[in-house]
Amino acid sequence: MNGAAFAAALLLGAVYALGGERAHLLSGLWRHRRWVSAAAGVSVAYVFVDVLPELAAQNQTLSGAAASASSAAFYDDQRIYCLALLSFVLMYGLEHLVLSQRTEPGAEHERGGAVYWLHLGGFAAYSALIGYLLLERSARGELSLAIYVVAMAIHFIVVNHSLTEEHGHAYARHGHWILAASVLAGWALAHVAELSDQAFARLFALLAGGVVITSLRAELPDDRSGRFWPFCIAAVLFASILLLA
Repeated sequence: MNGAAFAAALLLGAVYALGGERAHLLSGLWRHRRWVSAAAGVSVAYVFVDVLPELAAQNQTLSGAAASASSAAFYDDQRIYCLALLSFVLMYGLEHLVLSQRTEPGAEHERGGAVYWLHLGGFAAYSALIGYLLLERSARGELSLAIYVVAMAIHFIVVNHSLTEEHGHAYARHGHWILAASVLAGWALAHVAELSDQAFARLFALLAGGVVITSLRAELPDDRSGRFWPFCIAAVLFASILLLA
């Protein structure tokens, strides 16, 4: 299954690698916006139908570990959800920082800068986390890995679109390559760093919060260019696939 995880990492990295300038050229087209809305719908459906139920199961892992170690605290039942909230807040903070540093339209697109690199670094860490979890998903079986890869590949389309719209040529030149490499780096790290059940639960919580905010941030942009029906239809269809899988 290690080979399957590696192939999955290559596929996810390729989604980033094929973005960049192409995504920038298509970002203003209505049809492209419709597909981005559909991709966001798939991501949100994955969170509510697959991630949140698993988050509850992973919470039992953390609670059981705390109880066996006689270190239970009054917030044990909420610990994993606090981690998801932390991820949500951190990713939102990055987005808010980018928006607050806007000076004039297109300025950040041409020059990059400290805010751009901070924003890109946050998504590189986020993408590495997604790559890191591939090995655990592959251990669960081919179906689990396939669902995860499809959901994350579509989610990366949303991320590609958002970063291209926000940073333009700076992201198109090199940013998408950095994110592609970060997925592979996360996969490689999983082979040298042992993943305990408790560690996986915490990382999965961080992933959950990140997927929620990045999907909704792309679908509810400042100019209100989101498309409701593609978002809705894609969410319903992918949720149905997850329920039948």
